[in-house]
Amino acid sequence: MGQPTPQREDGPGTGRRPLRYLLDTSFAIDYLRGTSAATRRFASVFADGDDPYVNEVVLSELAVGVDGADDPAFAAFVRALSFVQPPPEAAIRAGQWRRAASRQGRTLDLADALIAAAADALDAPILTRNRRDFALTPVEIEDY
Repeated sequence: MGQPTPQREDGPGTGRRPLRYLLDTSFAIDYLRGTSAATRRFASVFADGDDPYVNEVVLSELAVGVDGADDPAFAAFVRALSFVQPPPEAAIRAGQWRRAASRQGRTLDLADALIAAAADALDAPILTRNRRDFALTPVEIEDY
């Protein structure tokens, strides 16, 4: 965990509307570990003027492996992000996706359903290397 975290820069945009991305835990872990594909992709999010988001599920999953505010790389990473707390309808949608998966004899993990529902509420793709985790949801998935 030692990668410098890109900082937002104010200034004139490119004229296009910034995109939103919901970062999955796998992406955040890869970034914090210095995985080159994740560090390049994260830098491009900022270079393009786009907005990276996380929700409470991603931060909670990440906190399992770090000492929180005592880890400077983790703290810097979190400061660079926007936090989303989706509305109650998103949680209901996550439950509906889990029920639909169950009826197909498949399992959609609660954490993944809530991450996908947050992305859906933002109208944002999920940035992840674990496409299979979100395949049972209608949310757009972007690999890195």
